[in-house]
Amino acid sequence: MTGRDRIVAALDVPDLAAAAALSQKLAGHVGMLKVGLELFVAHGSAALEAVKPASLPVFLDLKLHDIPNTVEAAARAAAALGVALLTVHAGGGTAMIRAARRGAEAGAKGSGSPPARIIAVTILTSLAEDDLRATGISASAGEAALRLARLALAAGAEGVVCSPAEVGLLRRELGPAPLLVVPGIRAAGTATHDQQRTGSARDALHAGASLLVVGRPLREAADPAAAADALAREIES
Repeated sequence: MTGRDRIVAALDVPDLAAAAALSQKLAGHVGMLKVGLELFVAHGSAALEAVKPASLPVFLDLKLHDIPNTVEAAARAAAALGVALLTVHAGGGTAMIRAARRGAEAGAKGSGSPPARIIAVTILTSLAEDDLRATGISASAGEAALRLARLALAAGAEGVVCSPAEVGLLRRELGPAPLLVVPGIRAAGTATHDQQRTGSARDALHAGASLLVVGRPLREAADPAAAADALAREIES
């Protein structure tokens, strides 16, 4: 897998025209596009149609978290759209994750698409240790992420989302098989905005990340394609 293939460009923009334009600029420079809550809630499946001309696989980042029956139905509908990855919250528990896997398989079968891979979110990158304690989690972010990752993988998820701070621990403990998707990628010395646990692309890859989700550093660049190319070179160095 090349450096470019490991980059997932987060299309966190408010409208279809912006998503289409950014996806076209990044076509051939990244390996996957991420459609998240902002774009999907505003436009639904039209968001996927808008980025289709880029001919890149889509990561639908909805972070599903509800009772198993509801998540199964949502995963079925999402998988029928032909997406490559679909997120759920690991905190939803074993039954919910198993339901998401069933739904994804059923949705793909009905549409003739390959099944969406279920990826479970462990601990959001926006949460610091104090935030975890405020929610009743006494474990460190690393300990909590590892516990949730093990639960999710045992329930049928094919990978997890974790921050750059935890990816090394998870790779060591979970082995080479799981897909580890890592957001919160920032160059040293740059603003982290609302993300607390961030890291560089190179460090995350060396620690064991499979895919890197990159938003603002690409979206806000004067030349998104050039920024993606520079990131790919950093990954490969």
